Amino acid sequence: MFENQKFLTSGVQNEISSWLIDLIWCMVFSMKTEHKDYLQVFTLTKTPTGQHIVHEQEQPPYRYELDVPCDDAVDAKVFVIDDLTHSTMLLAEEY
Repeated sequence: MFENQKFLTSGVQNEISSWLIDLIWCMVFSMKTEHKDYLQVFTLTKTPTGQHIVHEQEQPPYRYELDVPCDDAVDAKVFVIDDLTHSTMLLAEEY
């Protein structure tokens, strides 16, 4: 999964920094799990020092947290969905 053409919605392009978009794709690619669910969920939270990221999937259960120092942190929920022909990154409110 997620080894196909990648797309971003306009919401992601307008709200999420390019370095964070790249990091989210990297986190999907480097998951240490036997199976990747078609839906990956990223909860992004501003912290006093930067960006807190919680990456989760439902089946099989997976959770990974990461803190990244930065000046352009955001509060957002991002979905990465694979439908076998392409992968799309979108904001939760665009779903």
